[in-house]
Amino acid sequence: MRLHRPKRFKQLWPFYVLAAPGLLYFIIFHYAPMWGLVLAFKDYSPFRGVWDSPWVGLENFRTFFSTSDFYILLKNTLLISFLNLFIYFPFTILLSIMLHELRLQVFKRISQTIVYLPHFLSWVVIYGITISFFGPSGVINHYLEQWMNTNALFLVSNDWFRPLIVLQSIWKDAGWGTIIFLAALAGINPELYEAAKVDGANRFHNIRHITLPGIKSTIVILLLLKLGSSLDSNFMQIFLMTNSLNLEVSNVFDLFVYHIGLEQFNYSFAITVGMFKSVASLILVLGANYAAKLLGEDGIF
Repeated sequence: MRLHRPKRFKQLWPFYVLAAPGLLYFIIFHYAPMWGLVLAFKDYSPFRGVWDSPWVGLENFRTFFSTSDFYILLKNTLLISFLNLFIYFPFTILLSIMLHELRLQVFKRISQTIVYLPHFLSWVVIYGITISFFGPSGVINHYLEQWMNTNALFLVSNDWFRPLIVLQSIWKDAGWGTIIFLAALAGINPELYEAAKVDGANRFHNIRHITLPGIKSTIVILLLLKLGSSLDSNFMQIFLMTNSLNLEVSNVFDLFVYHIGLEQFNYSFAITVGMFKSVASLILVLGANYAAKLLGEDGIF
């Protein structure tokens, strides 16, 4: 029998209390600030305020799309995102399967702890470690000078910027990214492996025919979410790794927003860039979700 709303609320109020902090977070920090999107259509002046600033319509968007910066920013952002998508994301899946295949539980827990730990380090610490290894007087250059009498300028090289970014992401967050995959792997019926063993299957056969199909839906959902954030770069990571010599390949949307908005105080133009990113990301998610549904997979919605 269907309960009336007051009675239903009375029975479920503990759950509403538990959900309240999360709801308040999204309302205060995600939905309430959306009224500021109106600044993308204005020539905002802090002295005039939001409502008294002159309305310019789509002028900020026309200016942004007509500049050469737009194509450079789009190319750099997409290249870094796709490198993370095609290298970091599969590596996370591979690492999850490797951890899942460990039979000695003590060694498995120790390995998981070791790969989780870098996630809790700040990007400043990660950058310091990167300098220790790849800097002019770092470990790698020390051996290059010793063995080959040469020195590589990794941190100011356009060619090395993107590989270093992907390497940092893998080392810092690949272990943390295995949590969801390990949870999905734990949900696979162990009887399937036992039946496969009786049929003579080895571990590689199990991975191919049981493990990967068992986490396929999880992979699709996380891939869709990853596509939705493909125009978002890790600002702190990019900001620390950027310098005047590699700006040609390191200048992405998030860094551009920082320079335009906080350094040049052009808030309307910065919000225009952010709004473009949000709309483009939404289109990517909807398109990828629709394609997943056509292929018979479970999408996000």
